[in-house]
Amino acid sequence: MTETPEALLRLASGLRSAGRAVEAATAYRRLLALRPDLTDSWYNLALMERRAGRFEAALAAYDEALKRGVTGPEEVHLNRGVILADDLGRSDLARVELEAALALVPDYLPALLNLGNLHEDLGERDAARDAYARALAVDPDQAVALARLAGLSRPSGMDDPVFARLRQALELPGRTHEERAELGFALGRALDQAEAWEAAFAAYADANAASRAADPAGGRYDRAAHERFVDSLIDAFPDPAPAVPDPTRAPIFICGLFRSGSTLVEQILAAHPRVTMGGELGLVPGLVRGLTGYPGPLSPEESARLRGLYRDGLAAARPEVDEVTDKRPDNFLHIGLIKAMFPDARIIHTVRDPLDTILSNWFLHLDRSMPQALDLEDMAHWHGQYRRLMAHWSALYPDIHTVDYDALVAEPRPVIAGLLTACGLDWDEACMDFHTARTAVRTASVWQVRQPLYRRASGRWRNYARHLGGVRAALGLPPDEAEG
Repeated sequence: MTETPEALLRLASGLRSAGRAVEAATAYRRLLALRPDLTDSWYNLALMERRAGRFEAALAAYDEALKRGVTGPEEVHLNRGVILADDLGRSDLARVELEAALALVPDYLPALLNLGNLHEDLGERDAARDAYARALAVDPDQAVALARLAGLSRPSGMDDPVFARLRQALELPGRTHEERAELGFALGRALDQAEAWEAAFAAYADANAASRAADPAGGRYDRAAHERFVDSLIDAFPDPAPAVPDPTRAPIFICGLFRSGSTLVEQILAAHPRVTMGGELGLVPGLVRGLTGYPGPLSPEESARLRGLYRDGLAAARPEVDEVTDKRPDNFLHIGLIKAMFPDARIIHTVRDPLDTILSNWFLHLDRSMPQALDLEDMAHWHGQYRRLMAHWSALYPDIHTVDYDALVAEPRPVIAGLLTACGLDWDEACMDFHTARTAVRTASVWQVRQPLYRRASGRWRNYARHLGGVRAALGLPPDEAEG
């Protein structure tokens, strides 16, 4: 039976609504083979190709939509810029796309915000300020632009105008919970930098409460459910993965808790002439989402299939590289899967003082998939489960190499030497000057890793010690004399 365009359009739209990106993309391609004039369908095809992890195909579909006169071409340029920056690490081309969007619509806020963020990723502070200032000229009450602009400078003292501006913005009637969270985290950061510890803690507490309120699901971390998940991971991978012949080298996986130094370690490795920075790739979590019954035993055939899918995704995201990093901190959950795919995978595990790590997570406006970070004691529970799981992985795989952030900043050379050896890399002095590299950094550590190593973040928890009694108890630490 011949497929009609109308039937194919209904099929493609239904698959798109159901979140079945690969099948939806196939349906859109069949439709467009019959009706290439359907400009909106080229746009929707691009959306599906990106969700399917086929980034070059998404760019090509967006390009076709532009050629065919799509309505709102500035949005297409924006979406192309996001793919180039986030998925393919091509910052210069991303900038071209964002500037093309702004050439069409100079006051297009999403492009201005993304351009500012891109400049931040590249360490271009003045250019980032300019982009956010342009966004505020369009909308003086724009919460994200104001919060990010505030984050680009260090307050000169408590009379710095940034405090009044942020507080005034927070008091504006009609603010959404999400906007209050964005502004509240910026205020907490500014107060922390001004060493107003008590006011900073209160601002962060309000920001986390607003972030929880913004989540339609309530932003609650289920401790019992997470314990069961960790149990299931340990049960699913009780033994080391069998060796398999693989002529190509696996990536260098960098994992650990968020804010434990993973970005710093990746920057150090990326300074080596053989290493390309992969950033926070979503390849392993994407494979996990596609597995029915995970975590569970994997056959050799299934491990080989997943290995092929991972390599295909990596080749699309970071083509033609020698050594590449996959720095996804929460991949520590899936070390069993990683080793099943790549038994010779080099895994770098970053650690940091647990109090500093927990507090740093609580200080960040994190994704809704991390509700544990909204509560200090929930974060302490998460930390305990992380330690339990890492003890299991480390017993199975003694080759997991741990990098201690506090030791690294205290005496970098021996720690970096050990890191390079664990990765099978020769010493290169450039790794000591990692902060001078012009690489895009897409994490909260974007400005820290552009400075020489410093020790002021070690022991930061002491400024907030009186609020950490419950955290210390959850971690099994004795009370601190500063607790009030």
